[in-house]
Amino acid sequence: MPGPSVPLIPPRPAPAATRHFSWHGRKARSVAYQVLAVLAIALLGWLLVSNTLANMRLRGIQSGFDFLWQPAGFDIGEGWLSYDSASPYWKAFLVGIVNTLRVALIGCVLATVLGTLLGVARFSRNALLRALSYGYVELFRNIPLLLQLLMWYLLFIEYLPPSNEALNIGKAIFLSKNGLSFPSLTWEHGQLQFQLPVAGEMQVEGGSALSPEFMAVLLGLVLYTSAFIAEVVRAGIASVPKGQHEAGASIGLSRARSMRLIVLPQALRLIIPPLTNQYLNLTKNSSLAVAVGYPELVSIANTSLNQSGRAVECIAIIMLVYLLLSLFTSALMNWFNRRAAIKER
Repeated sequence: MPGPSVPLIPPRPAPAATRHFSWHGRKARSVAYQVLAVLAIALLGWLLVSNTLANMRLRGIQSGFDFLWQPAGFDIGEGWLSYDSASPYWKAFLVGIVNTLRVALIGCVLATVLGTLLGVARFSRNALLRALSYGYVELFRNIPLLLQLLMWYLLFIEYLPPSNEALNIGKAIFLSKNGLSFPSLTWEHGQLQFQLPVAGEMQVEGGSALSPEFMAVLLGLVLYTSAFIAEVVRAGIASVPKGQHEAGASIGLSRARSMRLIVLPQALRLIIPPLTNQYLNLTKNSSLAVAVGYPELVSIANTSLNQSGRAVECIAIIMLVYLLLSLFTSALMNWFNRRAAIKER
């Protein structure tokens, strides 16, 4: 007969391995090296700043950002904010920042549209269209941007007619040496109304206007950057397997609809990262507008520097503003890239 059954005792679980912190461990050394590096950089920065301030005091040079609340004492040619020479420096810098954002935002939108059309045109069955797109890219991306800005500015101020002889399109749009005038929306009597520009004896009055400086900067940035965006779009489309084009044709889609609904969405994941670089380049390249007299951030900072003598502070403001704009643009495009990746899945 079998003996009595003996209950099985489950084995004890192995004790959890305890990790003791040790300065000799790899992780501890990695953290220590990073902390030491940050402290060294902070110490170096403190030494540079303190040494600079000490030398400036010895030479009687004022320092600090208190000048931002003093009257600027100079006028600004154009801007969306109310400003006059009695306004403080901080408001002058704000006008410059708004003018920079104005040309950068509009430029990014227009350059994206034009660059996308040019990139898609590189795959057209029309040989002439492909050749024109290729010629455009090679022409505008190989001419320095500064020369393009100067060229457009000289064309606007030298070859356009004077204000009293402005070219008009449908008696609503006027183009002259003073810029482009067009209808604007105004709030009157509790409703939106169109205010049309009117050609006067000396100049065009009413409506909204774009200065020749703004048009030269915008046109130069758009044409230059769109050439690079066209190459980004072309490379993205070329990365999509040809089978995707054939799949669109097999279900009866036209070539244009197949490009829009199938190819471009797949190419977007490769287009967005280099497209972000082009947006950053366009924003930073707007600083070249000082060459044609457009009052953006760098132009106003140079004037403020000459007026106040605060060179370090003005340059620091320029660096900080462009750094923040670049970081914001990168964060926005990274967010858009993640959303595009999620939708693709």
